[in-house]
Amino acid sequence: MKQKRTQQRGDFIEGKGFYIVLFLCVAAIGISGYYLFGSLAGPAGGFGPESAVSGQAEIRQEEPAPTQTTPPTEETVEPKTQPTPAPEPKEEVPEDAPTSTAYVWPVQGEVQRDFSLEVFAYDDTMGDWRTHAGLDIAAQVGAPVCASGKGTVTDVSLDPMLGQTVTVDHGTGMQTYYANLAETVSVQVGDEVSAGTVLGTVGTTALAESASPSHLHFEMIEYDVSIDPLHYLH
Repeated sequence: MKQKRTQQRGDFIEGKGFYIVLFLCVAAIGISGYYLFGSLAGPAGGFGPESAVSGQAEIRQEEPAPTQTTPPTEETVEPKTQPTPAPEPKEEVPEDAPTSTAYVWPVQGEVQRDFSLEVFAYDDTMGDWRTHAGLDIAAQVGAPVCASGKGTVTDVSLDPMLGQTVTVDHGTGMQTYYANLAETVSVQVGDEVSAGTVLGTVGTTALAESASPSHLHFEMIEYDVSIDPLHYLH
């Protein structure tokens, strides 16, 4: 009898135990589904305070940032450059020209005999062919002889062949030489002269040119070398 009761109690427990276990399983599934559903539906599904905040964030439209307008800049105007004038052509000066070209004729007259150092010319007085280191300028005896340029008288002497002479130093290596003058001259060594200053008069003292008509023998010497006066007289 006792064994039968025990068997019935075991059957009951086994029967109720099945339902209890089944209930606990259903409850566990439900709780798990609730939390799972809440975690999935909260931010994404629009439930709860987090969804409300995100909803407001979605509804609020971002205002466009104000665009900064830059005032138009003035165009840089480059100053106009004036064209550079072309340099004026320089007057060509002969290589053997002195620093100063302000040399005037010592007397006015025609050239009787030219300057000639490379070609021999016949000399009426000496009766032979020889060079001539200056110009013989026709002029009447007694005609005034003037300095060709500014300078200093460095010599007044009587040459045995060319007669009474006056030498003027113009600086820069240039000297002028006046011969066949009258014995009496108007200047002495050391005098400062200018172009046109009277040095003396035309004479007949040059023995080596006594056969020629009345004239002034005129020479120009640059750095101790005789040069053609026609390249410098104006």
